[in-house]
Amino acid sequence: MDRLFERISAVEREDCPALGDWVPSLDLAETGDGLVVTLEIPGMERQDVEISLREGLLTIKGEKRREPEARYHHVERACGAFLRSVRLPVVVDAARVTATVKNGLLTVTLPRTPAARGTTIPIGRE
Repeated sequence: MDRLFERISAVEREDCPALGDWVPSLDLAETGDGLVVTLEIPGMERQDVEISLREGLLTIKGEKRREPEARYHHVERACGAFLRSVRLPVVVDAARVTATVKNGLLTVTLPRTPAARGTTIPIGRE
């Protein structure tokens, strides 16, 4: 049994590429002004993430890397490349989309277009 555990602990990260697969958690919330997408990306820098918006599809992709010269003896934190796409339920103004990262949380704010906000139509008298 001891030999089995020794072999398991000796496995290098390259031998088990599935250890690097991960999917950061994503929330999509609708506010009065539009949509807010939040994505958990702890340990990542802004330059490691790319955000795109095309035809109502928001795509966020990136890669969390480990220190290449380190020799790991125990690995629990997820790493590797990820790609998340979400179809937006309303039309947004792509020119006013903003994104920020704070404390490992990416927040993408997507304001509605004026047309998507709708208008109230008054009922006139006859």
